Amino acid sequence: MPAVTARGDLAARLPAEEGAPPVRWRVSEGLVAYPDALAEMDRLAAAIAEGTEPETVWLLEHPPLYTAGTSARPEDLVEPDRFPVYQAGRGGQFTYHGPGQRIAYVMLDLRRRTPDVRRYVAALEEWLIATLWSFHIRGERREDRVGVWVRRPDKPGEAEDKIAAIGIRVRRWVTLHGIALNVEPDLSHFGGIVPCGVREHGVTSLVDLGLPLDMADADLALRQNFEAIFGPTVAA
Repeated sequence: MPAVTARGDLAARLPAEEGAPPVRWRVSEGLVAYPDALAEMDRLAAAIAEGTEPETVWLLEHPPLYTAGTSARPEDLVEPDRFPVYQAGRGGQFTYHGPGQRIAYVMLDLRRRTPDVRRYVAALEEWLIATLWSFHIRGERREDRVGVWVRRPDKPGEAEDKIAAIGIRVRRWVTLHGIALNVEPDLSHFGGIVPCGVREHGVTSLVDLGLPLDMADADLALRQNFEAIFGPTVAA
C-alpha cells in the first residue's frame, strides 16, 4: 500500500515570517453562491498580493453543485443535469460541494512563509489529518491521489473512503481555493460525478463514520489545528 501519514506531523508546519499579522478567520452563515464566492476570493487574493488585506481563511457552505478542475474529464460527469456545474479554475478534477460540507478557502501569501507549492499542499493535508485526529479518526494521505482518506474495516476488502478534498491554485504566490471536509453532506449527491477521478473508492463523512458532530464542532477543530500548523488567527 502507498505510504501514509496517520496523524498531523508538525514537521510540516508552514508558519509566517516573524512579526507577520495573524491570519483573518472568517465564517459565513448560510449558503454562499459559488460565483459570488469565487469573485470574493479573487478580490481578496489580489488585495493580499498587494499587501492591502491580511491573509484570510474563509469558511462557508455552498448550495449543491459540481465543480470542474483543470484536469476534469468529461466522462467523469455522470449526471450533467443533476446540479449546476462550474469551472473552478483550481487544479484537480470533478468534485461536489453542498450543505453539510465545510469549505475552507485559504488565501495565504507564500512569500511570507515558504514559496513551495508542494510543501503547502502537504501542510493542508496535515491540517486535515490533525483535525480528524481531534475526533480520533485516523486520516491518511496517499502518494497516488490527493486528499485525505479513512480505512473502512466495516466494508469488504481493503476499502477506504475519501473524507476531505484538496484543490488549490496559486497566483502571485497567494493561494486560492483550499479544502472541503465532509461533515454531514448528502453522500448520494456525489453519485453524479466520479469524485476527483477515483472510481475504485467511495466517500464518507464525519457523521457517516458515526460521530454526532455539527459544523461548529468541525470549525473549532479546524481552527485549533490550523493555528498549530500555519500560525495564529484572529476572528474577522
